[in-house]
Order: sequence, then C-alpha cells, then structure tokens
Amino acid sequence: MSNSETRQVDRENLLLLAQLRVDGSDSIHRVKLRNLSVGGMMAEGAVKVMRGARVEVELRNLGWIEGTVAWKQDDRFGIAFVDEIDPGRVRNPPTGGDAANANDAAPNGA
Repeated sequence: MSNSETRQVDRENLLLLAQLRVDGSDSIHRVKLRNLSVGGMMAEGAVKVMRGARVEVELRNLGWIEGTVAWKQDDRFGIAFVDEIDPGRVRNPPTGGDAANANDAAPNGA
C-alpha cells in the first residue's frame, strides 16, 4: 500500500500494551498501542527509533509482527506492517500462554 492508501484505512483507537524490538536487537521495550489497522499501528513509549527503522512488535494473539517506522513525533511513532494483520484478533481476549497474557490492557492512568 502507498502512503496515501494507508491513511485511508480504518483505524481503531485502543489502549493495549505491546513489546517492541528495534533493528533485530535483543532488547525489548514496552510500548502502548494507541491505534491499530490491518496495515499498521501507532505506538507510544520512550523508545529510540528513527523513521525507516525495522522493528518487530509482539501483538496479543498474533505474536511477533515485522514492520518499519513510518513516522515519529515526540514519544509516539507509526509502524507500517510488512504484511497485513487481522486487528480483530488483537482486540480479542488473550487466547492463553504467557506471551498473550503479557500484552493485557494497560491499567487506568498508564
């Protein structure tokens, strides 16, 4: 999808926690998932990323998803996924396993 096409895709606002790896690093960062669509997401967190950086994000019920940082502003940044996902699966309750439970909804005020 081109940039203009991805801006037209429906995005759903939500607040979940996710884990992020940058450029194949073993370091894992915790980020807030602010909105999600089939082609990407907006994350928020104190992570040093640059536009164009390759990332992997662990999404509830989907596992690790590859993407690229599309934009960055302050502590928020957009990730364009390499492959489209089913956002509905991420919104569903965890399907079991430790990794799924690690991405439960953020507590109030987080």
